[in-house]
Amino acid sequence: MKSNISIIGAGIGGLTMALFLKQKGFNVHIYESAEAIKPIGAGIVMANNAMQIYKQLGIHKKIEAAGNRISKMYITNVHFQELAAFELIDFEQKNNVHNIAIHRADLQHILTEEFGYENIHLSKRLSHITLNNNVQLTFTDGSIEACDYLIGADGLRSTVRNIIFGNCVLRNAHQPCWRGVCNYNVPIEKQHGAIEIWDKGKRFGYVKINEQQVYWYALINEKDVHDLEPNLVDYFQSFGTEVLNIIDTTDKNQIYKSDIIDLKPIATWHTNNICLLGDAAHATTPNLGQGACQAVEDAYVIAKLLDTGMPISEVFASYNKIRIKKAHKVVHTSWMLGKLAHLKNPIAVFFRNSFMRWTPPSINKKQLAALFTLD
Repeated sequence: MKSNISIIGAGIGGLTMALFLKQKGFNVHIYESAEAIKPIGAGIVMANNAMQIYKQLGIHKKIEAAGNRISKMYITNVHFQELAAFELIDFEQKNNVHNIAIHRADLQHILTEEFGYENIHLSKRLSHITLNNNVQLTFTDGSIEACDYLIGADGLRSTVRNIIFGNCVLRNAHQPCWRGVCNYNVPIEKQHGAIEIWDKGKRFGYVKINEQQVYWYALINEKDVHDLEPNLVDYFQSFGTEVLNIIDTTDKNQIYKSDIIDLKPIATWHTNNICLLGDAAHATTPNLGQGACQAVEDAYVIAKLLDTGMPISEVFASYNKIRIKKAHKVVHTSWMLGKLAHLKNPIAVFFRNSFMRWTPPSINKKQLAALFTLD
């Protein structure tokens, strides 16, 4: 008889894990603290590594249809002169999938529909875990559920992690971030590109996520934000008309501000019949666009190990060992890239930009290959 597995968190990682487990015949239930699965959030880019995995689940075409193909990523200065370019066509041809920019709500809807709403339990905020012969979950509404195994996919401030491993260290990059989605006609030459513009101590990125909408984000060094609720247009005057138009076009009630925070790497993601997945295990800053993608890879590796017939508690230990090197490298590289992007000293910026321009395309391609290769 197949084991009962509970997942805390109905985000991208939790839902992807649930799809794999459902495919393998496990009895799976997701417990989500939110009252409803609402169409909230902004955009996200699901990179080639994640899309390879969704291809194995048979849902990559649905994701591609709901989003926008991205065949090039590039970083520019405020004059739109390229500092670095990352061509994705070779990877598209090799793996027969695309990088896809999509509204986060659309992706979550696809995953939720595929798994089925009937096994997602809402308004279930975890308060306590008791370990006996099984795992007993107590929720803040007083209800109690039991399962054989538990997967904590409950994000950066994971309750599962805090209960099992204690409070871990969260790191603030001190780069407040504003995100938005608006209706905007991207020039045809940029419709399949993800663009990030760097200036001294601030940056702006945008990408088309469907036929009508553009997702954008803006970051500023915290010490340079002088107003509690700044007018972003004033801070990004040097970025040109297109950036200013994108900000102005966005409904101000649909602009979301958040801090950029990651989890200081931890070595252990499991204990006996409980394990952590995605941000709960290795939350990263978004500078490589790999946060959700790494959660999807976690689910893929656990699923692959289950296929060997290994006991689930051993699967959790092996998954931790297999995934930790790549996941921590993503965390470290993303953190350092964020610091590099926000240099403010003109001399340091000059040398940074020069170094990026002189970096051979083969180096950029090698870096992408490491990200896109599945464990």
